[in-house]
Amino acid sequence: MPALTTSRLGAELLDDPGASAAAVETSLRNIARANRWFGGTAACCWGLGRALRGVPAGSHLTLLDIGSGLGDVPRAAAAWAARRGVRLTPVGLERHPVAARLAAAAGLPTLVGCAGAPPVSEKSVDIVSVCMVAHHFEPESVVELFRTCDRLARRAVVVADLRRAALAVAAFRCGAWLLRFDRVTTADGVTSIRRGFTRSELGRLLARADVAAMVARRPGWRLVAVWAPRPA
Repeated sequence: MPALTTSRLGAELLDDPGASAAAVETSLRNIARANRWFGGTAACCWGLGRALRGVPAGSHLTLLDIGSGLGDVPRAAAAWAARRGVRLTPVGLERHPVAARLAAAAGLPTLVGCAGAPPVSEKSVDIVSVCMVAHHFEPESVVELFRTCDRLARRAVVVADLRRAALAVAAFRCGAWLLRFDRVTTADGVTSIRRGFTRSELGRLLARADVAAMVARRPGWRLVAVWAPRPA
């Protein structure tokens, strides 16, 4: 299977697997702060709540998080589930070796590999999450990514991403200034928003992937889609 194609709209530091380790670490730490304060983590947990509907307290489920970065979102998801009586064991997948090393050091077991051809067997995990990742790819690759997630998951797939809007760019610039993000992270954040989706665009990509999922708008200019995958 060919590797996923990076979006041709702009360029971001994390698009380059050979980027400086120090720059990557700085950017990832700021991205983790952005996830916490600007709605990324909350959007993923909101989607997880829909995926866990009907799951009784005391259950044990597995979560594969694709494009984990620093591992902050899947670790937060596991803590969120634990407060609701569900033991969620997360594993990350990262193509960037620096990110994978940092996520593992922070306590998230992390595989190194491409999201288009993950080193994971089909139907081997309960839930697959893809948070703030799809916008990094060209539309055809986004469709293939969603199909791959559907093949891997047994119970649910959770996709959370950025909703493109001019006001979102202005709000992010203001937030990045207040949190004193470095210039690279600030520029990359703006590029990410411009690479984001409208609700209808994301819906069309999901339809092309042949998955039945409604797209919900969430605070912080986020979009979330959750669906039950096809059985094996």
